[in-house]
Amino acid sequence: MAHFESIFNSKQYVGPESLAELCFKTICNNLDIISTVDKRGYRTLICGLVLPSEICDKIIEFAQKCDSTARIDDGFVNIFADTTATRLKNVKINHSNILDTSVAVLANHQLLHLSFNDCCDLTKSSIEFINNNSKHLQSLSFRSCPQIYPTDLTGVIDPSPINYCKRGYLFNAPNLKHLALEHVQIAPEHYVILLSGLSNLTHLDLSNAVNIGNFEFVSSTPNLVSLCLYNVKVNENPNAFVANVIQLKKLRHLDISHANHKNAFFHKPNQVLSDLVEGLPNLTSLDIGGTNLAGRGVAERPLISNSTKVYAMCDIQGLACRVNNPLQFLGLYGTHGEACRRYDIPAKIIAGNANDEQILIAARVCMDNKQDLLQKVLNDLYHVFRYESCERMDQALYIVLEAMEKHLNERHIQISGSATLFYIVKTKEKSVIVSKMKRRIIGALLAGMNAHKDEETMMRNGCLALCQFRIPQDVMWNYETLVKVLLHSTRHAESEGFVQRIGIYLLNSLACQVEGKKKRLLGNLGCVETMLELVRYRVECELHDDVLEVAWSTMWNMTDETPINCQRFLDEQGMRLFLKCVEKYPSKEELLRNMMGLLGNVAEVDYLRPHLMQQQYVSVFSNLLEYDRDGIEVSYNATGILAHMASDGVEAWTIDQPTRNEVLERMVEAIERWNLSSQRNINYRSFLPLLRLLDVYHTPQCQHWAVWALANLTQVYPTKYCSLVESEGGIDKLKKLLDDDRPYNRIKDLALSVIINCGPNKIHGDQQETLQSSSEYSLDD
Repeated sequence: MAHFESIFNSKQYVGPESLAELCFKTICNNLDIISTVDKRGYRTLICGLVLPSEICDKIIEFAQKCDSTARIDDGFVNIFADTTATRLKNVKINHSNILDTSVAVLANHQLLHLSFNDCCDLTKSSIEFINNNSKHLQSLSFRSCPQIYPTDLTGVIDPSPINYCKRGYLFNAPNLKHLALEHVQIAPEHYVILLSGLSNLTHLDLSNAVNIGNFEFVSSTPNLVSLCLYNVKVNENPNAFVANVIQLKKLRHLDISHANHKNAFFHKPNQVLSDLVEGLPNLTSLDIGGTNLAGRGVAERPLISNSTKVYAMCDIQGLACRVNNPLQFLGLYGTHGEACRRYDIPAKIIAGNANDEQILIAARVCMDNKQDLLQKVLNDLYHVFRYESCERMDQALYIVLEAMEKHLNERHIQISGSATLFYIVKTKEKSVIVSKMKRRIIGALLAGMNAHKDEETMMRNGCLALCQFRIPQDVMWNYETLVKVLLHSTRHAESEGFVQRIGIYLLNSLACQVEGKKKRLLGNLGCVETMLELVRYRVECELHDDVLEVAWSTMWNMTDETPINCQRFLDEQGMRLFLKCVEKYPSKEELLRNMMGLLGNVAEVDYLRPHLMQQQYVSVFSNLLEYDRDGIEVSYNATGILAHMASDGVEAWTIDQPTRNEVLERMVEAIERWNLSSQRNINYRSFLPLLRLLDVYHTPQCQHWAVWALANLTQVYPTKYCSLVESEGGIDKLKKLLDDDRPYNRIKDLALSVIINCGPNKIHGDQQETLQSSSEYSLDD
């Protein structure tokens, strides 16, 4: 194994995405670019299109990225059915429900490398499809594919038409060099058939195999340079096992590590390890993690070198013969007696849990085929970040991301990984996290949350980590996925719990700073209904908390200039809940402000205003005109609602009480109580609803509210709002208002102040005189 720094290739994590990467992602998210789909959902390559292996291999790879909408299923694989128009060489399929027929399609390409991980529907028929097209095959891997192996290679128990013993082999791949078969369950004597004919095999992985025996079948694989027997019980007859393994004189890497201590206890461990290492002269990498082979840590042991007895320091007696020729790598994670913490260890790189470097090495080693152990390693890494300081933060980030991406369905890996990501992004300077890295971090979190959306710990970790980023700016590329995950969590998480609380805060942030299409998407996905359900629960339980207030705030944000969401609010009986909240919580300023802001959005929609013209609603709006406990916001929003309703004219006021004139008088009284210099807790993206009211000359009180709002905002926040007034044609409307006789003087005074705030040079001479001669009201009142 190489030096530590070279183990972590940072190039794949940092820097901008290449043009090729962007192209492949675009294709995989829009498969209609290259294919058509039939009624069964099967895709066919567009006629006339020819794709070389360099493209086909990458399409399969990128289709499995966490932010791709493509799914690797039988319909997708059918794109490559025509071997004259497509060509594959290297195929790796993860977490798919493909059937044996898809394996036949892939195998027809005479592949060089083929790998399946967590493809539970594949059977032994796939092996025969591969055998029919395997003359070029160099590597083959089956992990977590439980049905792939014949249950009985003799054909006696298994009703298979193939008698494997009579045929003499299972795999017909004469050029195969790498073979990984996980969870093999066959009789010990049948391993000869399992590996028969694979004389060119150099790398063999039989992790989690059962009944492997003493490894007598080693003679069929004399060229092995790498042997992985992770979680395989070899301690029942260790002497016989060692005697067989040391026949592999070319062996450079040996893994006999365990996740379970009970299956890894050797009698005379020092002797077993010594015999094993001395019998393998080319061994450079050894993993004995989880075993007791490291002994108890005696510091000295006699060595024989050049027929002369010498003494050298070695804290692992079984490795004393390698003191002068240290291993490149030694796996000691989880060994008895915490061997990784010893001092004199004859190895250049060590996997263990003594420090962050050892933990990261351990994670790297068990990344692909040791999920149960990887979970433990990630827990150790999490504790480093929580209670200590990690000196290799970048490498830790790379490891966690890779673990979460490769093991999406492993709940504990996702939980540990997301918890560690939280501490990494919390500690790291956000400015130094490049765009590609941000996207990868967020993508890993979203994928994990989506896969385990009913796991509260995962949702809590994911939400906390996402809160470290700019919301919604940093998640706009996968906005819909995040909204769906959060809505599911908010609906199903424990009521009044932390996950529900943080989920709704994130939803509010997602609704606050987006426009148009994204706001409509929130409504389409059921955000209004979800928020109202949260409100309904709290009203029925007579519970006032921050979730109640934020639910109304979220609806306020998502209805802003979005009529369809306003309609949804009314259709879902939102007004009934509004009245109940006003009745139960008449003194909760924040709640009232949020509710009135939402109804202000509804009132801006002309065809929805008749729904508000009911005595019970208008009476509440009118009473709230005098509300001043939190400043002006509740009163301001109430006035705005009534201004829009009054703008429809006398004939639209269809209720007897309160009367229209009474409401208009109370509106003016409210406006005149407000301080024009008031700081505001409001955010306008457009002034068009206000500017529309400037044209309502038949009811100047409507103009009064609109022009006061413009005067206040351009005075207090000139940088933000003056340009908005100008860009939306407000200056021309204000000048027209000044030249009209119908608005009363106070309205004109405020109109002139807006123009002055936006630039004195915009005022005509006669208008300036009007301003100077007006003394009825002070602009600072």
